[in-house]
Amino acid sequence: MTIFPDVNKWPRTAARIAAIAAVALLSAGCQSQQNASLQEAGLMMEDPGFYPSDRYLREGKVYFKNRNYGLAEQSFRKAVEVSPRDTEAWLGLAASYDHLRRFDLADKAYERVLQLSPQNATVLNNAGYSQLLRGDMKSARRFFLKAYELEPDNVFVQNNLRLLGESGTQVERKAL
Repeated sequence: MTIFPDVNKWPRTAARIAAIAAVALLSAGCQSQQNASLQEAGLMMEDPGFYPSDRYLREGKVYFKNRNYGLAEQSFRKAVEVSPRDTEAWLGLAASYDHLRRFDLADKAYERVLQLSPQNATVLNNAGYSQLLRGDMKSARRFFLKAYELEPDNVFVQNNLRLLGESGTQVERKAL
């Protein structure tokens, strides 16, 4: 028994291996070019359920939950830059701006998220809460009532309407 196959077959075997390697390299080059084009367009080939903004969105949620609104804002802003149609990222960005008391920027973010998802009770509720933070009770009530029409069983909307009713006995403040 010999360790090496017939030496006379080596040139043909080497040629086959070289041909297979060349085809593999060309295919990989095409795939790399395709992936680069998809990445430039903001798409990924590997996982159709993955959005490019997911990493930033997860980071933003963690920062927000930990009350680090400055870093949350940065992460959500990156998420909307990568995926401008990501409603959840826009909503996180708007809420971060609310907590930073940057209501001018919050208004722009809420405007965008309301364009993307005008019939979403969570979006309407958050927009109403933003108005409540500023002391604009009439605008807050409009948002809360729209949210309530869409989801009357939503506990957050119910609580905000209750909070709004309780604040009606207090002095109404104008936006800063």
